[in-house]
Amino acid sequence: MDQTTFFSCLEKQNKVKQLFLHCTSPEEKYKKLIEIGQNLTPISPTAKVPENAVSGCQSLLYLSACYKDQKIIFTAASDALISAGLTALLIMVYSEESPEVVLKCPPHYLQELGIQASLSPSRSNGLANIYLRMKQEALKFLALNIK
Repeated sequence: MDQTTFFSCLEKQNKVKQLFLHCTSPEEKYKKLIEIGQNLTPISPTAKVPENAVSGCQSLLYLSACYKDQKIIFTAASDALISAGLTALLIMVYSEESPEVVLKCPPHYLQELGIQASLSPSRSNGLANIYLRMKQEALKFLALNIK
């Protein structure tokens, strides 16, 4: 993987961090998270199938991935605003990236923003499961690309 590809991921992480610059309290971060979740690109209704459900989330969350031009495109839907926001934060960084980037560019920006520290244990677990699912999809597409 070349450095410019990895740079794209870090650049997107910095853009997400910029969205939270003026959020000084946990309440403001939650409001921003909800706002971001409300702008989540809708998932196709046909993608709301059991195999796209992310286990370990407090709410019902679907994550779909497709592979186009050697990039993964993620879409998602959640019945809870916080879960939608958390998912959107990951999609903003990892969608339209290569499988290698998804696997090798961890979401350190979430910790830097203090997002994980303000989550309940079950929501934090759900966030980890969403990222795990993204990495599983990346591995699947990487394996297809190697063959």
